[in-house]
Amino acid sequence: MKRREAFAKMGAISASLLISDILFSSCANSNPVKSKTILLVSGWQDVNIGDIAHTPGLLNVFQTFMPETKIILWKRSKGEEVGKLLKKNFPNVEIIYGSVDKEKNVDNPEIIEALEKADVMVHGSGPLLVAADNLAFWIKHTDKPFGVFGTTLQSPSEYHQSILKKASFIYTRETISIEHLRKVGIEGEHIQFAPDATFFMDIRNDEKGDQFLKDLGLEDRKFICVIPRLRYTPYHQFNPNNNGWSEAKIKEVETVNAAKKEEDHAKLREAMIAYVKETGNKILVCPEMTYQVDIMDELLIDPLPEDVKPFVLKRGYWFPDEAASVYRKALAVLSFECHSPIIAAVNETPFFYLRQPEDTIKGNMYYDLGFDDWIFEIEQTDGSQITNRLRNIWTDFPTAQGYLKKNMDQVSDIYKQRVGSVNELL
Repeated sequence: MKRREAFAKMGAISASLLISDILFSSCANSNPVKSKTILLVSGWQDVNIGDIAHTPGLLNVFQTFMPETKIILWKRSKGEEVGKLLKKNFPNVEIIYGSVDKEKNVDNPEIIEALEKADVMVHGSGPLLVAADNLAFWIKHTDKPFGVFGTTLQSPSEYHQSILKKASFIYTRETISIEHLRKVGIEGEHIQFAPDATFFMDIRNDEKGDQFLKDLGLEDRKFICVIPRLRYTPYHQFNPNNNGWSEAKIKEVETVNAAKKEEDHAKLREAMIAYVKETGNKILVCPEMTYQVDIMDELLIDPLPEDVKPFVLKRGYWFPDEAASVYRKALAVLSFECHSPIIAAVNETPFFYLRQPEDTIKGNMYYDLGFDDWIFEIEQTDGSQITNRLRNIWTDFPTAQGYLKKNMDQVSDIYKQRVGSVNELL
């Protein structure tokens, strides 16, 4: 009897505690503070570590300067490996997929839910308003604010203009885009410069990168990385529908690439040869895009003198986290591509951007950040200029690091200011 009474008393106590918890929870949530939510559309393609890097860069920007904010990533590309990379490094970010039809509607209920939850929509870094249809969907179904963060807006089409005119903020990744907007009548204090979000990509894969360096015998700060590039990316070669290009377009691309590839890369090879002969150190040839794996030998390795070739190694296609870990240990990164230099800079490694005129206006962001000494407009540059500047780095590395740090210090301040303006909207 006493035992039954004891259990009864325990039950009464438990019930009392449960009711108290419910009442306390109800009172505590009578005026709940709704956490802010950003719907970020980003992730344009997975064949380019630069395009992949935009997304973790911007996720880090928001998590750094708006740490209490929930982020839903509307990812355009559907590569499973990149999805896994993002989930590993940003486990609290919800990732959704889905396209927008001609009527600016979607058929994935997750996107509808995201629209209802989100307080603002943000278009991530990219070469143009890639997700114009995604923004148009937002405009059609809600009057909540939206904007663009770190995007090139060169000569925007009428369709893109119609969307941009409704944006609450427009952060272009180079100041020259602001001039392009002004020419079509889009201007205001809400338009500012914010460099490509890759400048804030903080993910690395040191385990994989360090093992790769060990396997190849590459020592810290005793090797350089070099990245080739054709004048035009030959998308038609790895896109099932020829990237939608006409036969005339394909012919133009292939003609220009064939005419310029040796002229361009001979200038980089001159610096490579001097580096090996004067330092006795090694070189790693690596890709930023998948197609570059197939042109490494032709453009950067086979034409080298026989006594230089043993010092030159190569790497297949990789993801930006491993590239970051390798670039971090390099003396310098010399690249015809635009984003490997940024990944190097984030990881405190000097870089050269060998800029081809066909590579859009995006490279102007380097001038905006004060990196004039490390940009080489390739048609106004000869091999000796690249070599002499590289020699300055291997003979006086601390000065090069100081130059890098001085210019990189401003990046965080710019992002902080821009995110502050987004936060004010909410």
